[in-house]
Amino acid sequence: MRLMLTAAAAALVAAPLAADDHAADLETVLAADLRDDDRARDQYRNPAETLAFFEVTPDMTVAEYGPGGGWYTRVLAPYLLPAGKYMAFDQDSDGREYRDRAQEARAKGWTERFKQNVAEGLGVEADSVTAFEIDEMPEGIEGTVDRVLIFRSMHGLNIGNSADDVLKAARRMLKDDGMVGVVQHRAPEGASYDDYGARQRGYMRKQDVVAIFEANGFELAAESEINANPNDPADWEGGVWTLPPVLRYGDQDRARYLAIGESDRMTLLFRKAR
Repeated sequence: MRLMLTAAAAALVAAPLAADDHAADLETVLAADLRDDDRARDQYRNPAETLAFFEVTPDMTVAEYGPGGGWYTRVLAPYLLPAGKYMAFDQDSDGREYRDRAQEARAKGWTERFKQNVAEGLGVEADSVTAFEIDEMPEGIEGTVDRVLIFRSMHGLNIGNSADDVLKAARRMLKDDGMVGVVQHRAPEGASYDDYGARQRGYMRKQDVVAIFEANGFELAAESEINANPNDPADWEGGVWTLPPVLRYGDQDRARYLAIGESDRMTLLFRKAR
């Protein structure tokens, strides 16, 4: 993942912006050359509407869990860094199981690799980029974060028994009025836990996501259909990866899957329970 910025995007990083410039600034970020390869996904991921629903403003401190390929990082970092703060965090790499040494090496090198990629894109020193695993949270972060954002990752945390650890860390990071925004592939209405909880298909039932958050001291504050896709039956034998952008079956039924688009998703906002 590379965060190469155009001159226009770099200018966003260079000059502090007022919070009331939110709409125009985000529009500029979304239109930047930096996102030329990402923009085709906007119709499914609705970044402007999603961040507005999560009440993210550019003066906030926002922590993104598990940025992966950096699709949302390329929105959030240029948007927040002029006046706010962007940070990324991941689970403890020492507490995971790996299929091979290459996967383990990638996981354990994530922090340094992510910092370097973001630094190169923003033209800053790598040491100025905040990225950490939850067992190595830097001093001074607890109680300072306005929003924790978790995009399409709850299924992995659930099946890997890591959700509790990550949400406990999120609660520690958040201010008293801080919130967690979640976008997650949604299981069909009436789905069983055996098919969509104990079995990894990428989709999750809303009640299971809510239960995990409630067990870790959060309550559901709001929900939205911003990222819903009624064309997705969400019952694929190959799981959510049947659909774009993965298209796990290659050219087999490719046109059908492209016509459906990306998965049906729930968009949930949680706050700290008192």
